Amino acid sequence: MKTIDGRIELGGIPVERLAEKYGTPLYVYDEDTIVENYHRALAAFRKHYPRFRFFYAVKACNNPAIAAILVREGAGIDAASVNEIQLAKDLGLGGENVMFSGNFLSDEDIRKGLDSGVIFNLDDIATLRRVLQFGKPEIMSFRVNPGYGRSNVGEFVTNAGSNAKFGVHPDKVTEAYRLAKEAGISRFGVHMMPGSCITDAEYFPFVTGLLMDIIGKTGRELGIKFEFIDIGGGLGIPYKPGEEGLDLERAAQLTAQIFSQKSAEYGLESPLLMMEPARYFVGNAGWIIGKVHSIKDSYRKIVGTDVGMNTLCRPVMYGSYHHIYVNGKEDSPKEKLGLCGQLCENTDYWIKERELPSDIAEGDLIVIENAGAYGFAMSYQYNGRLRPAEVLVKKGKSWLIRKREAYEDMVANVKMPRHLKKS
Repeated sequence: MKTIDGRIELGGIPVERLAEKYGTPLYVYDEDTIVENYHRALAAFRKHYPRFRFFYAVKACNNPAIAAILVREGAGIDAASVNEIQLAKDLGLGGENVMFSGNFLSDEDIRKGLDSGVIFNLDDIATLRRVLQFGKPEIMSFRVNPGYGRSNVGEFVTNAGSNAKFGVHPDKVTEAYRLAKEAGISRFGVHMMPGSCITDAEYFPFVTGLLMDIIGKTGRELGIKFEFIDIGGGLGIPYKPGEEGLDLERAAQLTAQIFSQKSAEYGLESPLLMMEPARYFVGNAGWIIGKVHSIKDSYRKIVGTDVGMNTLCRPVMYGSYHHIYVNGKEDSPKEKLGLCGQLCENTDYWIKERELPSDIAEGDLIVIENAGAYGFAMSYQYNGRLRPAEVLVKKGKSWLIRKREAYEDMVANVKMPRHLKKS
C-alpha cells in the first residue's frame, strides 16, 4: 500500500479506480507482496537448515488464484478438508505435496482422503482405527499437542495446550505410533500446531524443542524413522500501528539450531523440516475497500459502511484489530468514532471507539489493512448481504479472481417443494 498526495494506492492502482471498476466492499490482494513474503521466509529458514519446505495452509485464503501463486513459487498445500484436497489437485498437486490435516473426520472424509493418496495427518488416536477400516495411508503423521500454545490474536486461536481441541496428548504419542506401526504403516512424519500469529522469535525454538523431545523418545523406542517433521504455522504479523513484528531471521536461526541439535541427540537422520504458514504470506497482502454510506449522530457518532461482520468477522469473533484508513483524509484532525456495517445485529457495530478523520463523510472510501488471512475465507451470507468480489493486483494491473455474489447465488442450491410453489 502506498499513499501519494493523500490518496491510497494498492498494487499501483488508486483505490477509487478499483472501487469504481469492481464495486465495494472489495477484497484486494497484491501478488508481489505475497511472493516477497514467501521468499523472505523461505530464505531465512533454508539458510540455517537447507532441507526445509513450506506448505501453504489454504484455509486462510482459499481463492485458487492466491493458492496458485504460492504453488508456483514451490509451496505444497496443507488441506483441512477433502474439498481443499480437491483444490490442491486442481492446481496440479497431489501425493506428498499435499497434507490432509482434518480433525474429527467423517467416514466419507476418510475414504476420500485415502483415495487421494496425500499425506494423512491424524489429529487423534481414535481416528486411526477408523482409517484402517478403509485402508492404509502410504505415509502418515500424527498431530501432536506439545502441551503449550500461544496466540497474539486471542485465546480462541491458541490451537495448542490444555484448552485446545487439536492434537494427541504427549503421553499418548508413543502408543499412537505403535498402533500405526503394528497395522503395517511404515512411513511416518509428525506434525504440531504451535499457536497463532506469534511474534516472539524465542517461542518457535522453545516449542520445537518440546516436540522433538516427545517424538525423539517415540522414534527411539519404536525404531521409527520420521521422514518429515512439520512444526506448523504461527509466523505472526503486526496488526496494530507501532506493534513490533516477528524477527524472522532470529526465529529461523534458533529453530534450525534446536532442530538440528535434537535430531542428532535422538538419532533422527536429517528429516525434512516443514512449516505451514499462511498469515505470514497473505495477511499483509490483502485489504478491503469499503464505502461510507451514512453518518449517524446518536449516543455517539457512528460511521455506517458496507463492510460488516459478514465481510470481515475477525474483529467480532476474536476481538481482533485491523487498522482503517480513509482515502484522502489521513492528514485530517481525528476524533473517536464508531464504525459498523449494514447487518441487523448489534455485533455488526464492530468498532466502538477508533481515532478516525473527523471530516469523514458519505461517499468516502475506507481501506482496511491486513485482511488477506481469515478474511474472505470466513465471510458469509446474512441479511441478504452477499460475499464481495476479490481482485488481484500487480504493478498497476488488476484481475477479477472471484465475482461478487448476486441474488442468484444466494438461492442457487434451493429446492422449493412443489406445494409451496406459486401457481
